Amino acid sequence: MIVVIAIQFREGSMPIVAKLDEYGKGAWLAFAVLGFIVWWPLGLATLVFLFGSGRMGHGCGHERYEHRMTRLQSKMERLRERMGGGQPWGSGGGWGRGPSSGNHAFDEYRTETLRRLEEEQREFQDFLGKLRMAKDKAEFDQFMSQRRDGGEPAPSA
Repeated sequence: MIVVIAIQFREGSMPIVAKLDEYGKGAWLAFAVLGFIVWWPLGLATLVFLFGSGRMGHGCGHERYEHRMTRLQSKMERLRERMGGGQPWGSGGGWGRGPSSGNHAFDEYRTETLRRLEEEQREFQDFLGKLRMAKDKAEFDQFMSQRRDGGEPAPSA
């Protein structure tokens, strides 16, 4: 019975999953507690589903940081669109100078800070690219060494 409930939850055939996802972790915890109160196997199945689906856990570290970086980039794009209609300020191709605030010192500070942030973003993107390349190379080297040794490659987790 528990397995059937967990399978139905996992496939998303129940609209309650989508509704609880909208409310977040607190709603899931309340649902699990309520499940334990009503019938303890239901609460247990809910907890198994929560951790098995990654709704309560943190998931793989690499994927988590990749997701955060994607969210950060989308937020930066929205900020750019709001601040300048999607068009960079100035003629330098970067954010450059925006509409003046009337305070020359602040305008210089803002220009320098935006330039520094863009540079840090470029450096971080380069770092992520090198990190992905190193990971891919390590996996490929491991595969080739296993293949040379005549063994079957181990399935990756």
